[in-house]
Amino acid sequence: MSLLNIPYPKTVWKYFDEISRIPRLSKNESKIRKYLVVFALSHNLEYKEDEVGNILIIKPASPGQENKKTIVLQSHMDMVGEKNSDHPHNWETDPIIPVISDGWVHSPGTTLGADDGIGIAAQMAILADNSLEIGRIECLFTVDEESGMTGAINLKPDFISGNILLNLDSEDEGILYIGCAGGMDTVGKIHYSTIIPDDESCAYELSVTGLRGGHSGDEIHIGYGNSVKIMNSLLLLLTKKYEISINRFDAGNLRNAIPREAFATITIKKKLAPNLEQTIKEYHLDIFRELHKLEPDLKADFHVVQMPDYIISPEDQRLLLLAIENCPHGVIGWSKDMKDLVETSTNLASVKFTSDGMITIVTTQRSSNDQAKVEAAAMVEKILKTAKADVKHSEGYPGWKPNLSSEILKITRNSYLRLFGEEPKVRAIHAGLECGLIFEKNRNIDMISFGPSIQGAHTPEERLSIDSTKKFWDLLVDVIRNIPEKS
Repeated sequence: MSLLNIPYPKTVWKYFDEISRIPRLSKNESKIRKYLVVFALSHNLEYKEDEVGNILIIKPASPGQENKKTIVLQSHMDMVGEKNSDHPHNWETDPIIPVISDGWVHSPGTTLGADDGIGIAAQMAILADNSLEIGRIECLFTVDEESGMTGAINLKPDFISGNILLNLDSEDEGILYIGCAGGMDTVGKIHYSTIIPDDESCAYELSVTGLRGGHSGDEIHIGYGNSVKIMNSLLLLLTKKYEISINRFDAGNLRNAIPREAFATITIKKKLAPNLEQTIKEYHLDIFRELHKLEPDLKADFHVVQMPDYIISPEDQRLLLLAIENCPHGVIGWSKDMKDLVETSTNLASVKFTSDGMITIVTTQRSSNDQAKVEAAAMVEKILKTAKADVKHSEGYPGWKPNLSSEILKITRNSYLRLFGEEPKVRAIHAGLECGLIFEKNRNIDMISFGPSIQGAHTPEERLSIDSTKKFWDLLVDVIRNIPEKS
């Protein structure tokens, strides 16, 4: 069944289908920007683009609605590109082909891009619908949200004129978000020395696969396995038992995703190699017992590979593995103000070896408490420096403090109750949203965030609920219709 056959909201699904076919990874949004500009021109809508690539498309007020307050609808153009290692997908050229299954839309083997493609599609459907009797709408499409929020960071205060903003980048239907965590990256770069392996050794590639991964904000508290940690524990075990040497350690891909897969190339004395299979089987069994309820598809495996030209020196290997072992991952602290909300966390996102003698370790810290965020980053820095890493922190982005007296919160709650006969939940989210950065530039702006249900964001298991998309659309339209007049 094609997305175009979903009966409602038909225009939203039409645009989502089109967006899905446009490659749009972070920092490579030129094609989606061109698509949005062509859309604006074809609908005779005013638009503007700033120097970093953010786009604003403006829909004038309907006749008789000119006195209503201007409302800004906001989403981000880019998406996370994660795929299974055995899936042949070129993120620069290949389209995503959405598939419908049991009331959900997904893309086999890759991320779907509903985060935040469905937000873009909803904005375009609003802009294209001339039957709606609404006030002035400004649709803001930002770039590079997923890899650094540089679009929102570089947004000029006067790029938008509305003081009410609906962020369409949330993933839990029935929840209205009024706050989010701030975040920053801590990256360690380690120069390693190499030696030539001896002739008495052979080489193997180790793999850890089948993990769920997940969004490092939304799902950090669940306890999913971290492929960096699991592989590192295996390498420590094999080093202790067999004095293996490492040629390569490659795990994780994205700063804001819990790492799902890890690969390492090792050398081992030929006389000890027969023991390797049993040790890895026992390790797999131990880690599977620990994580099987959360990670039923976890697999640790190995196979013979060609002997590498070099291995990392024993001392550099020791320091690296100990640093990764000590590097925290997961929840550091819970909010004292809001029940079941993670306050502070850190994600050990990736480890990469490069051929020029460099190891890069990427971590991300999040917190609704700025001081706790900085302290978490300092703790990670201290650990990485034990492996002689050169550590740098990103500028980061601020959190968004909840405002329970918000006018748009009241409007949206009333709309939800009127449409669906029940109260929505009102929460803050541990994930980062661009709202904090936008609020920094305009302290008078009144914001809320909501969206349809998306599961498995930032992983190939990402899927979008069809029924919740209907409710998301109905709520969006009703809220826009009920925006009050200017005082």
